Amino acid sequence: MIWTLIQDQILGMKWLKDLIGSGLSAVGLDISSKIGGSIHFFIYDVIKITVLLCVLIFGISYIQSFFPPERSKRILGRFRGLGANIIGALLGTVTPFCSCSSIPIFIGFASAGLPLGVIFSFLISSPMVDLGSLVLLMSIFGVKIAVAYVILGLVIAVIGGIVIEKLHMENYVEDYIRNAKNISMAEEKLTVKDRMMYSKDQVVSTFKKVFPYILVGVGIGAVIHNWIPESWIEAALGSHNPFGVILATLIGIPMYADIFGTIPVAEALLAKGAQLGTILSFMMAVTTLSLPSMIMLRKAVKPKLLALFIVICIVGIVIVGYGFNLFQYLFIL
Repeated sequence: MIWTLIQDQILGMKWLKDLIGSGLSAVGLDISSKIGGSIHFFIYDVIKITVLLCVLIFGISYIQSFFPPERSKRILGRFRGLGANIIGALLGTVTPFCSCSSIPIFIGFASAGLPLGVIFSFLISSPMVDLGSLVLLMSIFGVKIAVAYVILGLVIAVIGGIVIEKLHMENYVEDYIRNAKNISMAEEKLTVKDRMMYSKDQVVSTFKKVFPYILVGVGIGAVIHNWIPESWIEAALGSHNPFGVILATLIGIPMYADIFGTIPVAEALLAKGAQLGTILSFMMAVTTLSLPSMIMLRKAVKPKLLALFIVICIVGIVIVGYGFNLFQYLFIL
């Protein structure tokens, strides 16, 4: 009962939904209508996600302040084999929220001579399974789905890194990165006040970048939730379409958003009858394989390595999607 209260009223902010609904009804808007329902959905989700966004970024940025690039390099450099891939994937959970922000760190790690497979484990996990995604997924889908999503995302990251390591793809990193001289910088000692200021600055900076995608994502979610017939969603992404996972993955690849922008779309799709695994595949594809991030990554690696990275991610995402669909009954009662 205590956890239900936390999930519904603190993470899910159901009290806010009721409050906004009462306010809209008080001014004469019928929230059961399509227009009223869309406005209700939009206002509630924008406020809820924005509040969670700011709180999460502040907390995660404070943690991240203990892991500057130089320290991260030293941590990764201490491990070998499977353990190194696991540490690389876990380190990705406390780093930037989108794939484009992760790529400069990837370049720095590659220039430092860290194992390529470990770096790719980091690159896959960073946008896909950061700590923010765990809390946000808990607020919408519940604990079991959120934890399973994060664990499977980390599995994809670890396996993907191992495959790239075993294939010895080092020669497919661009020459200017492989030949770069690594310069170790002195690690700055931060006080609690410095870390608080850093976290605040990260909130402001990330909010400015992410908020437009929140508005777009919530807008799309509101349209799906109130205007698109349930039968259409079920036909395209429901259990009767065996290719729904593949379709959702391919649709997600050319898009550019992060977990904060995809959550409201996923929430609306689930309410309309789309299968859970299909929705999660869409989210993973958007956050991990967005077209802008692939263009940036191409500047760092050669086409063969880029293609291998994309194939590994797609195969992993599709397997996760079909797996969630198969065992959906365990997660959604």
